[in-house]
Amino acid sequence: MIGEIDLNKQEALLKLAQEHGSPLLIVDHDQLRKNYRTFKEHLPRVQCYYAVKANSQPEIIETLFKEGASFDVASYNEFMQVYQYVKHFERKEKKHFIWDKIIFSNTIKDRATLEKIKQYKPLVTYDNNAELIKLKRHCDTAGLVLRLKVPDTGSQVEMSSKFGAEPGDAQQLIEQAFDMGLKVEGLSFHVGSQCTNFDNYTAALDIAATIFNTARKKGYPLNLIDIGGGFPVPYDTQTGQFEKLSVILNAELTRLFAEDVEVIAEPGRFMVATAATLVTEIIGKARRDGKVFYHINDGVYHTFSGVVYDHWIPNFHAFKTGESEICAVVGPTCDSFDKISLSVELPWNLDVGDYLYTEDIGAYSTASSTKFNGFDGAKILHVKK
Repeated sequence: MIGEIDLNKQEALLKLAQEHGSPLLIVDHDQLRKNYRTFKEHLPRVQCYYAVKANSQPEIIETLFKEGASFDVASYNEFMQVYQYVKHFERKEKKHFIWDKIIFSNTIKDRATLEKIKQYKPLVTYDNNAELIKLKRHCDTAGLVLRLKVPDTGSQVEMSSKFGAEPGDAQQLIEQAFDMGLKVEGLSFHVGSQCTNFDNYTAALDIAATIFNTARKKGYPLNLIDIGGGFPVPYDTQTGQFEKLSVILNAELTRLFAEDVEVIAEPGRFMVATAATLVTEIIGKARRDGKVFYHINDGVYHTFSGVVYDHWIPNFHAFKTGESEICAVVGPTCDSFDKISLSVELPWNLDVGDYLYTEDIGAYSTASSTKFNGFDGAKILHVKK
């Protein structure tokens, strides 16, 4: 039975869709602020760098900027999206913000990007010799963070196959950087996106602490640990997981790293996933091999791109009630690959023109949307700004 709160929410969503059209992605900035404050409350030692790649909508960046967030950027374009909020600062204040509150966490940067950001003395990551040579030639003002390969078993999206230096190579990469006249500020790692296997974090922190403390003993002045992202979002039964993880992280950070060590993190999904809801319209209906297929006006090439790129399992809810059965929900394109889900419990009596809504779709959705088949994708509506 649908509760009163759910009914109120449904009425509000339906009204917005009827007013603005569909597909409509509704971003709730109150929820965005709540997520940021929850992170800060539970991990008070950790400086929060929002991973812009999760959802780069300017309005989201602006809200988090006003909250005091720092930013993790993957490209020069993402850097400029953040820069617009500090470009009016006095020169000294602006340079301090970029140095203290922005990190280029993509371990591979092209030469043109490095030359553009050199003037800002940016914080950047690296994980190989070729990147060090490139940094020396094109951005020798940067502060370097060595990214380590760490376990990511059980995470929704793994990272270790593409990024991270082998722990056994770390000391050599640190020493090489200093020998080249560059400065290594610290170490980073990423345990994989949507990590619910907390052993990944404890193992990664142990690996990082051993390398960090060995480097310090050798006289290299490392002062920063970046624990990456991967913080679990309560998509289904995982409510409370972040709170449990924060207890572990706080204890391990205290045990392994002195108080003078700065700790940062790069949450993306955690900030935006639960802050958005998508309303879609049923544009076609057919029964195929005994199963009801609902064709909607959004799909895996658009707002549901996370189904492909992020291994995300979407949820669907109907505004109408009725006897339910296992249905398929598919997108509007002419590609048979555009199947969002073949196993969704929905009323079988929905009609063309009825609406569905999908919750917790703020991360890795519009960020990786395309214009395949000429469809524009969802309109984005920001509320409670």
